[in-house]
Amino acid sequence: MLIETLLVAHIVVLGYWLGADLVINSTYRYVCWARNLPFDERNKLMDHVMHVDQHVRYALVLQLALGSSLAALHGYLPYGLVTVALAAGVAVAWVILLELVFRLRTSPWGPLLDRIDLLAWVSAGILLLLMSLAAFAQWIPMPRWLAIKLALFGCVFLAGVGIRVALKTFFDAWQEVAQHGSNDAREASIQSGYRRATVVLLGLWALIGSIVILSVWKPN
Repeated sequence: MLIETLLVAHIVVLGYWLGADLVINSTYRYVCWARNLPFDERNKLMDHVMHVDQHVRYALVLQLALGSSLAALHGYLPYGLVTVALAAGVAVAWVILLELVFRLRTSPWGPLLDRIDLLAWVSAGILLLLMSLAAFAQWIPMPRWLAIKLALFGCVFLAGVGIRVALKTFFDAWQEVAQHGSNDAREASIQSGYRRATVVLLGLWALIGSIVILSVWKPN
C-alpha cells in the first residue's frame, strides 16, 4: 500500500512540477516583452513568477525524496523504511530551507541563505551523478536503467543551477530598469536573459521526458 501511495504521489508531483514550469515560462515571457507596462506592474508580475518558482523547487525536492523512497522499497537502495524515513526528513529540512531563502531573500541573511541553497542544489546533482557512476561500476547493485535515471536526475539539478546562471544578465538589467528606467539596451538584455534561460529549460524538460520514459519502459 505504501509503494502504491508513493507512486501516485510521484506522478502527481511530476504534473505539479511541469504545470508550474509552464506558468513561470509564459508569465516570464510576457513580462520581458511588456515594455509598455508601468515598471511597478511588471515587477509585481515578476514577484508572482518568483513565487510560482518556489513550487517548482518544492516539486524537485519532493521528487528526489519520493524517488529515493520508491527505490528503497523496491530493494534498489538499502535499509528499506529507514531510507524512506531519512528521505522524508531531508525533504522536510530542504523545503524549510527553500522557504527561508524565499522569505528572507531581501534581509541581511539573504546572501548567506542563497549560497547555502546553491550549494545544496549543486551537491545533490553531483551526488546523483556519483551514485550513477558507482552503479555503472557495479559498486552499487542497481539496474542499468535506474543508473541512467539517476544520472539524468542529477543533470536536472545542475540544469536548475544553469538557469540561475543564465538569468544573471536578466536580473542585472532588471535592476538597471528599476533604478534608471527602460531603454533599448536594457530591454534587449532582459529579453536575451529570457532566451538563454528558456534554452536551458527546454534541455531540462528533455531530461524529464527521458526520465519518464525510462521509468515506464525500464529497459534491461
